[in-house]
Amino acid sequence: MHNVNNLHDIIAIVPAAGVGCRMNSQTPKQYLEIGSKTILEHTLNKLLTHPQIAKVIVVISPEDNLFNTLSIALHDKIKVTLGGKTRADSVLAGLQLLNDQQWALVHDAARPCVDHDDITRLITTVINKKQGGLLATRVSDTIKRAYQDNDTVVDYSEDRTYLWGAATPQLFNAGELKSCLQQALNHHVAITDEASAIEYCGGHPLLIECRRDNIKITRPEDLALATFYLTKQIPNR
Repeated sequence: MHNVNNLHDIIAIVPAAGVGCRMNSQTPKQYLEIGSKTILEHTLNKLLTHPQIAKVIVVISPEDNLFNTLSIALHDKIKVTLGGKTRADSVLAGLQLLNDQQWALVHDAARPCVDHDDITRLITTVINKKQGGLLATRVSDTIKRAYQDNDTVVDYSEDRTYLWGAATPQLFNAGELKSCLQQALNHHVAITDEASAIEYCGGHPLLIECRRDNIKITRPEDLALATFYLTKQIPNR
């Protein structure tokens, strides 16, 4: 059994090797600026200032020539490694720097608005229950299922009672996550988040409800919303 009691042995992994093609920008989205800092810097600051996170591993593209120009790259709690073509490849690269007994907290580079209290609740719940989990929000919109052969026409409405929108961070035992990600990659299974790799191996991650302002910056209009949320948040303690 891996160590389940150390609340201060949390290593964060931030996959930041993506190009963010939906942002209509030549600059990868994590390097777009909100105020005087890049999105990635805002995100990393949230993790670095959390008292239960011991280290942050930033996984960048081999072609990345921007990260090392940021002052935060010199932070003593940051370690940098190179990622792969997919998110799963990049997270695996980060996991190589952990031992199998450690807790791996994976967080999207483009989620700078995550709340410290939500991170704390995720860590506490997962470790107390000895089961991996993720931050998520209950689905409030009416969800329409389109036809398979015509995805712009409604087939029927889904029952949203048991539907959640996955967010990050997601927290799992490093050895378990490493094994499940590798199995999924070996079988060419599409992995969109870490929980889906655990699910592929038969696991059932815990859902921990988080604030709705923990948005992922994906499209240009998200940038304005994230800017608004960041200016309204209480500074990190």
